[in-house]
Amino acid sequence: QVRLVQSGGGLVQSGGSLRLSCLASGFSLEYYAVGWFRQAPGKEREGVACMNHVGTIEYADDVKGRFTIARDNAKNTVYLQMNSLKPEDTGVYICAADPMLCSTARSMGAEFIFRRGEAYRGPGTQVTVEE
Repeated sequence: QVRLVQSGGGLVQSGGSLRLSCLASGFSLEYYAVGWFRQAPGKEREGVACMNHVGTIEYADDVKGRFTIARDNAKNTVYLQMNSLKPEDTGVYICAADPMLCSTARSMGAEFIFRRGEAYRGPGTQVTVEE
C-alpha cells in the first residue's frame, strides 16, 4: 500500500524553525520527484519546494534562502527545513511525489496536481507561525 506519512509542524514564533518529514512506504522515493506544497487559510495551494529524481531543486521565491528541501533515499524520506519563519508561512503543508511533479507544478500549477489526483500525497500537517 502506498503511503506518505508526515510528521513535524506545529506552532512556532516568528523567526523560529521547524522541520517537516515525509516518510514514503509502498514505493521508492528514489525514482520520483518530491515536493512540498502549502495551503494558507482562504487561499489555493501553492508550491513551496520541489526536487526531481536527479536532485535539481526549485523553490518558491518567498522561501528562497529560508527553506531547504532534502531527501534521504536510504530512509525513503523527504524533509523540509524551515528557518526564519514568518506569519505568512502559516498553512497546511503537504508532501507529494510523482515522476513529473516539479515540471507539472511549474507549468500547470499546484492546484492542477491536486485536482488531477495522480500524485502520491501526504495528509498535510499544520504549521502556524505567530508574531
